[in-house]
Amino acid sequence: MAAATETSIEQKLKALYKLQLIDSKIGKLTAIRGELPMEVSDLEDEIAGQETRLSNLQAEVKKMEDSISVNKGKIADAKALVKKYEKQLENVKNNREFDALNKEIEIQGLEQQALEKRIKNTQFDIEQKKASIDSLKLELDGRVVDLKNKKAELDNIVAETQKEEDELMKVRGNAVKVADERLVHSYDRIRKSVKNGIGVATIERDSCSGCFAGIPPQRQSDIKQRKKIIVCENCGRVLTDALLSEEVVAEFNH
Repeated sequence: MAAATETSIEQKLKALYKLQLIDSKIGKLTAIRGELPMEVSDLEDEIAGQETRLSNLQAEVKKMEDSISVNKGKIADAKALVKKYEKQLENVKNNREFDALNKEIEIQGLEQQALEKRIKNTQFDIEQKKASIDSLKLELDGRVVDLKNKKAELDNIVAETQKEEDELMKVRGNAVKVADERLVHSYDRIRKSVKNGIGVATIERDSCSGCFAGIPPQRQSDIKQRKKIIVCENCGRVLTDALLSEEVVAEFNH
């Protein structure tokens, strides 16, 4: 029973160290992509923002063009009223009616002038916004081309590494099954919290290879026996002896 327990712990340690080798390899494959995934994401966000801005500008132009149509209708109404009042002038009976009709004609004339000025100002604003739209469309077209090129570049790199990454992930899945779930969770947590992504450290020169803290001789002896999971008291990394790591590396590279 004791031998089975020892083998089980050793298998877990080897599986965990294999995870470390696999994750480091996947990390190198991912690093080949460099900043491209982030650049693609940034371009997609920028394009989405520009498309929203373009849509808003086009909506504003449509709204202003509608207001011009409304104001032109008001001008037509004002002209019709002027003609009506001018026709009525032909049949006025006294000065009071004559003055009142002339006053209405004057008011409608002023209303036409105000509406025409409003239309002119709106047309100017439309021209300005259309210039902005043309400029934005040109910039957007350039960003779309940039995105297409970046995606093509990223797709090529991914295609070159995807097969190897898929194979590594398959091996990783098998290693996870062998290692203890709680141990794997702890390993993943450690990897995310350290810069070098090392969750399993070997003993090198009587120290933890992850944080370089010294490991007492008795603790080193316990680690070499592989009878229990031992972590570095300084950094929390799982510790393994150099021989175990060499065995796993040899098996992994085989």
